Amino acid sequence: MDFQSCVNIKKEWDIVGARQLGRDIAKKIGFGTVDQARIATAISELARNIYLYAGNGKVCFEAIDDLNRRGLSIAAIDSGPGIEEISMAMEDGYTTSGGLGAGLPGVKRLMDEFDIISEPGKGTEIRVVKWLR
Repeated sequence: MDFQSCVNIKKEWDIVGARQLGRDIAKKIGFGTVDQARIATAISELARNIYLYAGNGKVCFEAIDDLNRRGLSIAAIDSGPGIEEISMAMEDGYTTSGGLGAGLPGVKRLMDEFDIISEPGKGTEIRVVKWLR
């Protein structure tokens, strides 16, 4: 996949930039305001995880066409410490930062596709897709 644009996540303010760019791309693709909000929320969560746990990484966006449907693919990529227990991180309410714990399960619910690859000591890559209905 060729991602059309990425936002580097190094400081807290970058989370806002990623969220705004993702919302703008979603709007251009044709997503309504409710789905734009869902996408922006998922991006915020993914970018915040990079900021809190990895220190830096990037969130990348790509408009995708799959036969007779359009969508938005988002990848959150970092070279942080990785996730030791992916199954635990995917449980509702799980948090290591003292946050609300909506985290990755929340992202999975907001999007149509969710895939995570994480290797302890090497980093994490999460790819999500939202399809236009």
